[in-house]
Amino acid sequence: MSKPGRKKASYSGFIIPESGELVVTKSSWFNYENVIQSLREFMETKPCPEGNKYCIVLDNAPWHKKAIRLIWTEQLEEYADIREKMDYLSLPPYSPDLNPIEQVWRKTRREKTHNRFFSAISKLINVLDDYFAQFFMPNDQLKSLCSFSCFA
Repeated sequence: MSKPGRKKASYSGFIIPESGELVVTKSSWFNYENVIQSLREFMETKPCPEGNKYCIVLDNAPWHKKAIRLIWTEQLEEYADIREKMDYLSLPPYSPDLNPIEQVWRKTRREKTHNRFFSAISKLINVLDDYFAQFFMPNDQLKSLCSFSCFA
């Protein structure tokens, strides 16, 4: 999310579609190190039940591709903790609608940032932090928004 100009508020988000729980992490910049850090923060915040793994949906951003290469393709030992609790799903190019977190970003823009002026980046961050905080616990609103129905 950003306001016009050079300053911006960068968030990575994780949604658990079955429960509607949202976890966001902030970073100053998007790069593979921050992706790896946000994966670890998510695992710490919402530990995966024993014997299960999270399936993380990643798009084709260069920082996602490098994280995938280091964690899952090259299987570097320093990322074994992530591999133990997470698998990933790469989306095809130009298919953001398949990523559940994109539904959250769309809702956030519609309800909190679209056609609004924030005189300072700190005000934007406060609005976003307050908004995201309401979805940390299980909730039906994001659960219905981010779950896909399968038709037979």
